[in-house]
This record gives sequence, structure tokens and C-alpha cells, in this order.
Amino acid sequence: MTIRIRKYGIIALTAFALIATASSCKKKIAEREKPAGEELINVYCSGEDYFSNNKFFRANAVGESMDQSTSKKKAMSNARADLASAVQTTIKATIDNYVNSREVNNVEELSERFEGLTREVINQQLTGTKTICEKVTKTPQGNYKTYIAIELSGDDMVMKMNERLSKDQMLKVDYDYEKFKSTFEEEMKKLENR
Repeated sequence: MTIRIRKYGIIALTAFALIATASSCKKKIAEREKPAGEELINVYCSGEDYFSNNKFFRANAVGESMDQSTSKKKAMSNARADLASAVQTTIKATIDNYVNSREVNNVEELSERFEGLTREVINQQLTGTKTICEKVTKTPQGNYKTYIAIELSGDDMVMKMNERLSKDQMLKVDYDYEKFKSTFEEEMKKLENR
């Protein structure tokens, strides 16, 4: 009987020691992850759910002002600028890859026409952005802070570009929608890996 109690006592003591060691290690790991003197900030309308992916271009921004509507306008303006930049970068890569894969004699002229027409489409489409997150806070100084995230459908973008590109008489000869769409989709997939 005494051997049995000692046996259980040793097992309990060992289990307690393991638990204490594990929680001590966990605490040390957590302390290592947090740099000294820094505090983790949770930013509204930000994070993985608001990253661009193979279906949507997304952007988020913050605007601050003494006036609530001005803070929203600033946030929206910043988000649209970021979104436009992401769209233009993707479209530029799509056009470059598409034109090069088509191996057309007038590559430079074709590329310029594509860029000009797609710029028009991008400007039109940016007005069709959808707000997917909006939070308004008030700072201790009494200012309003608006956090906003917006998105634009990649499918809608490529459809509108197709409409515009297929109407251009010069491009119509060299334009292949399926090839263009395939090239665009490849570029959209790259957004997920960023």
C-alpha cells in the first residue's frame, strides 16, 4: 500500500513538474515574440480577411479629422488610391505578359493602346468599389478616426476591359479574350501569395 501511494505521489509530482515547465516555456516564448517596450495594436478593417486574393482587389486605410465626414473622406480617398495602385500594377503585368505572349509585330503600339484603354476602365470601375468594413472611433483628443476597407471584383474588371478592348478596331485584330482573361487570372493568383 505504501509503495502504491509513493508511486502515485511520484507520478503526480512528475505531472506537476511537466505542467509547470510547459507553462514556463510557453510564457518565455510569448515574451520572446513581443519586443520590449512595444504594444500590439489591433487595427480595424485590416488583416487577412481584407487582403487581395484571386477574386478581389482589396485595400484598407485610416483617415483622421476633427470632423467625422472628413475622416471618412480621407480614409476612402487613401483606400481608393491604394486600390488603384494595386489594380494598375496587376493590369500592367497582365498587359505586358499578354502582349509578349501574342508576339505581335507592333508590340509597343499595341501595349500603349492597351494601357490607355485599361486606364479608362480602371477609372470607371473605381467608382464601383464596395465597402466591406467601416469602423469609426473617437480619439482621446476628440478627433474622429475612420477605418475602412474596400474591394473591387476582378471578374467585373476583366469583363469591363473586354467590352472596351473589343470595341477598339485596331486591337480587335490582335485581341484574344480567353488568352487575356487567362493572363489576368494568373496575375490575380499572385495577389494571394503576397
